[in-house]
Amino acid sequence: MKPLRAEPVAAEAPAAPAPRTHTVASGDTLWAIAEQYLGDGNRYTEIAQLNGIANPDLINVGQVITIP
Repeated sequence: MKPLRAEPVAAEAPAAPAPRTHTVASGDTLWAIAEQYLGDGNRYTEIAQLNGIANPDLINVGQVITIP
């Protein structure tokens, strides 16, 4: 009897993670959002750039922001 040999299985590429989002609430700032999700408020510019926010001081309640 021949020993069974397992055939290599092609590794499936992991699904891309769903982008994280944050819905702006009253009192939110990009700085606070960057601290919450990225651990560093100084990274607020990354969030602004990713979301096409020209003036990081002007975000609106209900606005959905993608987190890098």
